[in-house]
Amino acid sequence: MTDELTAEEKRLSEDRDRTAYWRRWGSYLSDRQWGTVREDYSEDGSAWAYLPHDQARSRAYRWGEDGIAGLCDNHQRLCFSIALWNEQDPILKERLFGLSGEEGNHGEDVKEYYFYLDNLPSHAYMKALYKYPQQAFPYAELVEENQRRDRSASEYELLDTGIFDDDRYFDVLIEYAKAAPEDILIQFTVINRSSELQPLHLLPTLWFRNTWSWQAESQEKPSLKVLSAGDLVQVLEADHSALGTRWLYYEGLPELLFTENETNTERIFGQENRSPYVKDSFDNYVIHHQKSAVNPAQVGTKAAAHYVQTIEPNGTWVVRLRLCDSADLPDPFGAEFEQVMGDRICEADRFYQRITPNLPLEESQIQRQAFAGMLWSKQFYHYVVEDWLKGKSPTSPQPRNSDWTHLISEDVLSVPDTWEYPWFATWDLAFQVIPLAIIDPDFAKQQLLRLTREWYMHPNGQIPAYEWDFGDVNPPVHAWSSLARL
Repeated sequence: MTDELTAEEKRLSEDRDRTAYWRRWGSYLSDRQWGTVREDYSEDGSAWAYLPHDQARSRAYRWGEDGIAGLCDNHQRLCFSIALWNEQDPILKERLFGLSGEEGNHGEDVKEYYFYLDNLPSHAYMKALYKYPQQAFPYAELVEENQRRDRSASEYELLDTGIFDDDRYFDVLIEYAKAAPEDILIQFTVINRSSELQPLHLLPTLWFRNTWSWQAESQEKPSLKVLSAGDLVQVLEADHSALGTRWLYYEGLPELLFTENETNTERIFGQENRSPYVKDSFDNYVIHHQKSAVNPAQVGTKAAAHYVQTIEPNGTWVVRLRLCDSADLPDPFGAEFEQVMGDRICEADRFYQRITPNLPLEESQIQRQAFAGMLWSKQFYHYVVEDWLKGKSPTSPQPRNSDWTHLISEDVLSVPDTWEYPWFATWDLAFQVIPLAIIDPDFAKQQLLRLTREWYMHPNGQIPAYEWDFGDVNPPVHAWSSLARL
């Protein structure tokens, strides 16, 4: 074994020395933001009921964003993810579905099949797989059957509905590879697993987290617009006062759609919208053929490229994009694209071979995918308790975390799970940094130090427990002892 650093170790060294910010962009986008404490402005603290899945497509979040195998910067100013439609579903598949704590017979439970296949600490290469059914997604059936069952019965899973029978589904592979810290190659590989021709709408979506609606006096509204539309490549410009300007290149000539990341108040509250262009406009445009739902001027704070393809039985469809800090790449999808993608995969192989060089192949593959799951569970977590409390109803009983007004979090944190537990829990984090320290000791150390800073730790010396109750003083004793040892 040579002592020479691998390419990934060099990237981590550059990030540590702040000569190249390889960690600025990563898989920090949550799988679920709806139903969380941060988005709960109810009078009774019913977070699940206040912003359920059915409202998530129409309601702008305040404290974070979600998507399927998505990407964002480390302050979640600009987000990227995919939306899908099989011409059968009642809504666009923009986010993962699951049961709330009140709906599931065993509590909250995601009802999708997705797999985190690979990732690097610098996020220079990331890979995930989502299995998308070709029939109408059984939203109501999953809720109704699980509510019918009591706790003694097993959960009713998506597979139990028969929706995957006869392989009637798409495998959607999502890959990201960085040519440079600010140059991210994106590739979707869709495989039709059925024995019949199947149509699919693929909408790679770029949007800004809505910060301007809550602090209009201090937040300049960002913008997305078309920079150029050539014969084979279209370019979208994303401009943000703090992040700067980025450009998203689309291969081919998809239809470009624009709207605003704003709440559809007409649908949610029965009040007139300030603008006809709202968060769920793409859903209305693609599925309900409402042509006026998108902005014909092609500007906004949320944009998507609308690709449509009928895929042969067992056929494959590849869509490529590129998000970067250059407005004039001469050949964004040329030979370099394939070269970089291949190089990053090989570099990931070498990095993990160096971590555990003597493991048998099968065990090393299991370990590598386990590390991928840990790295995909790094999430941007934003919660300023004092500001959150100001939005609560003055007539509501004392809201949770009201004695933690000092807590200010706007960081990338290791969370227990990006769907069921999309918030940090100190004892889970303490355990998770142990395996993370094997591949990224800098990140592991920084996570523990962060929890002891004055904007996390309570003035009485207590470390915040978890989102639902930062003041919980009865976590598992072994978890606290583990944190102390670390």
